[in-house]
Amino acid sequence: MTSPTALPLADPVLAERIAGRLDVVEERLRAAVAYADPLVDDAAHHLANAGGKRLRPLLTLLSAELGGTAGSDDVLDAAVVVELTHLASLYHDDVMDSAPLRRGAPAAHEVWGNNVAILVGDLLFARASSTVAHLGPEAVIIQAGTFERLCLGQLHESTGPGADDDAVQHYLHVLADKTASLIATSARLGAMYGGASPEAVETVAAFGERIGVAFQLADDVLDLTSAGDVSGKTPGTDLREQVPTMPVLLLRERAATGADPADAELVARLDGDLSDDAVLAQVLADLRAHDVVRETRERAAALVTEAVDLLAPLPDGPVKDSFVSFADALVDRAS
Repeated sequence: MTSPTALPLADPVLAERIAGRLDVVEERLRAAVAYADPLVDDAAHHLANAGGKRLRPLLTLLSAELGGTAGSDDVLDAAVVVELTHLASLYHDDVMDSAPLRRGAPAAHEVWGNNVAILVGDLLFARASSTVAHLGPEAVIIQAGTFERLCLGQLHESTGPGADDDAVQHYLHVLADKTASLIATSARLGAMYGGASPEAVETVAAFGERIGVAFQLADDVLDLTSAGDVSGKTPGTDLREQVPTMPVLLLRERAATGADPADAELVARLDGDLSDDAVLAQVLADLRAHDVVRETRERAAALVTEAVDLLAPLPDGPVKDSFVSFADALVDRAS
């Protein structure tokens, strides 16, 4: 049985109801990634079977509780759509980032190669599109806009900031597109098809934008501080692959001021050869101990505070309380 305990909800009755619906979403998700071709079927099930928090469908189901049709087929399909879209994006991201692990298992490209991983990601995007089509043209437009933002986020991460751009602000824009857009859409679709008011739909979508960025900042901390069996990634992978993260960007910002020579020295080692595991481990340890990790946590916590403040128009009760506990749990992972 799927359980939301990894991201706890405030009310046990509500949590149990959503857990039951998550079970149905899980069944539909596994059906959606099934293919007659054995190779495609194995590769498409690879990440779905590896588990995950199902954060996006959970947020869809929670947002639907703001209306009168929370358990409808449309809500359940919307939850499947957002998780399919997320899974598809992971196949592509792992190829671009050369990530060896995903959710504690070998990344798909490590098993089947880059071409298969990319094409399976495309197939899952196609399945998400066919599922969302049953929800109607408005959902299709929302899904297309979200997909566009996902691609733009990945593109801007790959190309990096321009010469005149602020690197930290550029990165926050990347996170908004690459991560927060789908989390906001998860909340938006849940509230829409759950029958919530237009005002509530906009409220939870804005909430999703904030917690989406906070979630990724917390992940940046986890990449440095957690064991691989906790994060599902090899610690320091982003450092080795030169993938930008907030702690590193903040360190570069400090080093550019010249205030502390140790900052510049650590940046030089980050930009050096990190192919040796021992060298990577030392750089990782030094970055973990740096104040930029605390600052990243604080930025994530501030975004969660903003997100919770946005919930003020929602009616008091277990659903609103669960949005708050949901947001807090995202950042507590990295504390």
